[in-house]
Amino acid sequence: MRIAEMNWMQVEDYLRHDDRAVLPLGSTEQHAWLSLATDTILAERVAAEACEPLDVPVFPVLPYGITPSFRAYPGTVTLPVATFLTVVRDILNSLADDGFRRILVVNGHGGNSPVQGMLAEWAADRPGVQVRLHNWWSAPAVWACIQAIDPVASHASWMENFPWTRLARVPMPDRHKPMIDPDRYRLLNPTQVREYLEEGSFGGRFARSDEDMARVWQAAVQETRELVVRGWV
Repeated sequence: MRIAEMNWMQVEDYLRHDDRAVLPLGSTEQHAWLSLATDTILAERVAAEACEPLDVPVFPVLPYGITPSFRAYPGTVTLPVATFLTVVRDILNSLADDGFRRILVVNGHGGNSPVQGMLAEWAADRPGVQVRLHNWWSAPAVWACIQAIDPVASHASWMENFPWTRLARVPMPDRHKPMIDPDRYRLLNPTQVREYLEEGSFGGRFARSDEDMARVWQAAVQETRELVVRGWV
């Protein structure tokens, strides 16, 4: 259940019998022909659907992350690493002060990876509080499903093309784009990144069938739900 659908009294009552919560992390960045909010939409939605039958509260997604390489694409918003980590840490401090003791961070953006070390550091200073990072798109069950459908998949490719990340009246190209060279990509500045990526995809098909996407999504929701239920000591 989303925190947006609760008041403080309901949260107080919830904390009398449970101490779990979920915090989604997203990003606002170019995703070729998909929504600029793709990572934000997917992180929040997979968290909400996973927690719906569990009645575990899902906090609003943090819509901005670390994405400096895409700064040459209009609409992209990036935070400095230190700022991003400070914001996430402060949110976690508030959740812990409220009484949440088991917090699953559902991350939707690979560029947010520096948060992993911060979470370990934060938890070490909070005895009795557990926090876990779940990169939902690369978790074992989801990644196995993606590989079984089409192993050529990456940023802004078919693997992120769900009905809720597509844009109305924006047609998807029906073609396969060769995968980028990651070693070359890492050496480029934002202007060069845009020249290299063009529309923004890292490679692969731009879309696959709704049946394929439903398989990926079902795996994502189930895997996230299992972590909310069993991912604690």
